[in-house]
Amino acid sequence: MKIVIAEKPSVARELAKVFGATAKKDGYIEGKGYSFTWAFGHLLQLAPPQEYGFIGWRRQHLPMLPAKFKLAIRKIKTKDGFVEDPGVRKQLDIIKKLFDESTEIIVATDAGREGELIFRYIYYFLKCKKPFKRLWISSQTDEAIKEGFRNLKPGTDYDTLFNSAHCRSESDWLVGMNATQALSISAGSRSVLSLGRVQTPTLAMICSRYLEIKNFVPQLYYQLGIQLDKDGQLFKAVSVANFNVKEEAQALYDKIEDVPSGFPNGGRILDVEAKPRKEPPPLLHDLSSLQQEANKRKGYTADQTLNLLQNLYESKLVSYPRTGSRYIGDDVFAGIPHLIGQLTTHSYFGKSAEFLQTVPLNKRSVNAKKVTDHHAILPTGVAPQGLSADRQAIYNMVVARMLEAFHQECVKEVTKITIESGSLFIANGTVIRSAGWRSVLNDKDEEKKDEDNPSLPKVKKGEELPIVEKVFLEKQTKPKALYNEASLLKALETSGKEIEDEELRYAMKDSGLGTPATRASIIETLITREYIQREKRNLVPTHKGLAVYDVVKDQKIAQAELTGSWEKRLEEIRSGASVTDFKAEISEYTRSITNELLAAGAGLAAQLEPKKADTAAV
Repeated sequence: MKIVIAEKPSVARELAKVFGATAKKDGYIEGKGYSFTWAFGHLLQLAPPQEYGFIGWRRQHLPMLPAKFKLAIRKIKTKDGFVEDPGVRKQLDIIKKLFDESTEIIVATDAGREGELIFRYIYYFLKCKKPFKRLWISSQTDEAIKEGFRNLKPGTDYDTLFNSAHCRSESDWLVGMNATQALSISAGSRSVLSLGRVQTPTLAMICSRYLEIKNFVPQLYYQLGIQLDKDGQLFKAVSVANFNVKEEAQALYDKIEDVPSGFPNGGRILDVEAKPRKEPPPLLHDLSSLQQEANKRKGYTADQTLNLLQNLYESKLVSYPRTGSRYIGDDVFAGIPHLIGQLTTHSYFGKSAEFLQTVPLNKRSVNAKKVTDHHAILPTGVAPQGLSADRQAIYNMVVARMLEAFHQECVKEVTKITIESGSLFIANGTVIRSAGWRSVLNDKDEEKKDEDNPSLPKVKKGEELPIVEKVFLEKQTKPKALYNEASLLKALETSGKEIEDEELRYAMKDSGLGTPATRASIIETLITREYIQREKRNLVPTHKGLAVYDVVKDQKIAQAELTGSWEKRLEEIRSGASVTDFKAEISEYTRSITNELLAAGAGLAAQLEPKKADTAAV
């Protein structure tokens, strides 16, 4: 009997259906020479401190550095405290019986770091010694499943993937357990003050931005504006200089030729620049970029988007959702024309699909060297039926991005007119000559949102134009915006560095905070810990979160770039780098932050006393 183990029951059922296995047993499905069983996500976890002899929260135990980690069955909270989950114990017994009876074990947990960890922890906990094979697929369509089973890989091919996952798991335990106990003990707090390898620098980013805005003092400045007339077409220009002193601005304002007399002593054209500019289509979506778009367009949280996307994946409608790649290889690209062809009758995307069948497809998102464990998110070609509004919205974003990514460049003409009238003025305008990829969703050009001119007239250098209006503009500087989930996810990709170029940002993804698959849970964890809260679409720290941040902000555990470097190391382990060196560095890092926090928490308990109001609205 061949045993197939999936990550959850729903996936096991789909796999069984493809093979025609229909006999439902307790904890598995049987038929056609196969048994399909399942986990419920993480059945096992690294054992808690008490199982290594660290009983109670005591300063003398810190740092806790187990010589060898143990696995423990997932626990649930009851009136008697935390106890082993009886459902997990029962399923593990069923899996053990099936493994013992098996002629072949096939791993069908999610094809990624966490999926590998889920299986390996079960495998080692049950002390199984049998070799196993790996199913590695990027979609749940029947054909993809059959093709995957025809090309099973030796389980040992994924040893480095497990090493990376296991190192991540151990480092999170070491940093989280020690830092949490150290801060809680030093603060004398009655409650647990949770810290973590990724959650704490994320909290630091949110708190730092909030305080920057709260303490921001707006500065007044002045600009001058004029409106000119070219053969009846009016356009606006703004002074090149900003003035901090009102009187200086007023003096130059008075020098602008009187509006009534205007021509021929109005504004003189000093220079005209009109340059064509090609805007390449966006890259295909990975999980993080799709979560950002869903938050901007629909207000979905990162966790909501992941859950909706996972449902679409299990319904065979989209490819693997937890990918960190925005590229595909040539093998996948070969199927793109067929996917586009299926959309020609679509009520909304039909015209774009028809057009793409008449032109060469853009290959910006085609680069096999940039595909990691899974390629970018794509529709599978299976026709959706009866989707809820939320699932339909996410599915449409995947389809639209595919059409955009393989579409033509957006061609613009960017015009800059320099005018002199007592001072220098600039008029900017952008005209889209060929919408290209922007035609798919008819999206507005973000670069045009601050422009005063929908279009500019044709003017010549040396030409004099009448000024029909002049204005004195009083403005003030503005702080950065609060983080929302879209902007936070974007910042996490680069450990807080503000990088707009999507390819450069993508190149830094291995040095970001967390992974696309884990960032949603980081945000939810901070909310559960009552460190942050959602205010409309913004993420705002609570009084508790600010108090914790105040203590840790200068400590190593709050440094985003340092934590991002560990994520890069984990990816290097995936490629075969030394596990021993990484563990030694994490142990040293744990000693360092534990000592820092044991010395830093004094007085924190007083700060955590409830106040009448948490954070004030910003």
